[in-house]
Amino acid sequence: MIEFTWCRLAAAALILGGIAGCAFAPDDGPAPTPPSTSASAPAAPTIVRARSRWINVDWSELPGWSLDTTRELWPALQRGCERPAPGWQGICLAARGFVPASDAQAREWLQARLQPYRVESPEGTTEGLMTGYFEPLVEAQRLPRAAFRVPLHGPPDDLATRKPWWTRQQIESLPAAQAALRGRELAWVADPLDALLLQVQGSGRLLFTEPGGRRQLVRLAYAGHNDQPYKSVGRWLIEQGELKPEQASWPAIRAWARANPKRLNELLWSNPRYVFFREEPLPDPALGPRGAQAVPLTPGRSIAVDPLSIPYGTPVWLDSTEPLSTTPLRRLVMAQDTGSAITGAVRADYFWGWGEEAEAQAGRMKQPLRLWVLWPRWPS
Repeated sequence: MIEFTWCRLAAAALILGGIAGCAFAPDDGPAPTPPSTSASAPAAPTIVRARSRWINVDWSELPGWSLDTTRELWPALQRGCERPAPGWQGICLAARGFVPASDAQAREWLQARLQPYRVESPEGTTEGLMTGYFEPLVEAQRLPRAAFRVPLHGPPDDLATRKPWWTRQQIESLPAAQAALRGRELAWVADPLDALLLQVQGSGRLLFTEPGGRRQLVRLAYAGHNDQPYKSVGRWLIEQGELKPEQASWPAIRAWARANPKRLNELLWSNPRYVFFREEPLPDPALGPRGAQAVPLTPGRSIAVDPLSIPYGTPVWLDSTEPLSTTPLRRLVMAQDTGSAITGAVRADYFWGWGEEAEAQAGRMKQPLRLWVLWPRWPS
């Protein structure tokens, strides 16, 4: 089993769902069904996995296949090849030494080596759901000053022995809980909703501005939680009658908090889960956090999947739409992450990257989805 290196929840799911928190990623499930040796067997048989089945198709079935900027996949593909899926070693070896000169050449290279399969549920359902997620970017200070008064903590000494640990409300109100975290402050942020967002996503980027104007960007990585259940603040607002389900988005939650400052703690404390972090350097800001495949995620080219449906390191063709739009979103991506809300055959969480635009896109993404996987051809 592969431990989550970047544990987070889908952005749309965290707003509405009552989903579990960080967990361990399941293994890749049973091996694909081997090809039949009968004379009438197809060259590329149906592949059956624990939560999906793959039906071999022609390349012409992939909508928009020839229109993608396929060459952009290569960095994500090569990172995925650092930990190749079973059966991918030979193709990954060839991919490491090849840089396509054009999108057409990238497609030709893939078509010569891979076979497309339509992903279905075991019952034959071909349509599913795509949500989005991102890496928050938050301004912070090393010490509490001015408006920066909300701490982000590393794990306490007794986290492994006291289960469950204090709830969010207790951490913010009980002297004993506060004493246990004294000296564990990694950073201070100005908005408690930013702290909550970092905790829900499980990771993020902090931008420190030092005295004198020097700026430093670091990554805040997941280091554990208080073993309390995760409760969605968006769901709480819906249950309170403050938002309708179709209104529940992260911008709407922020707007409600600004309009109801006296109820802010009530909102925050509705989620007893509290996440602890560790600080990591960020030598290359162009790289995303490590997903469940243990390779850096690539904005727009990495997705989270159910690994019992699609193994990590698999190229996946998406047929969906842009958030709140009918504009097609059709592109080749890599399955490189998972999440506790990402279950089922035709299910994906699209990694948008970091910053305000990524937050906005991820927070409003809840789109219909069809999937095809590209898998090494069976030996002839």
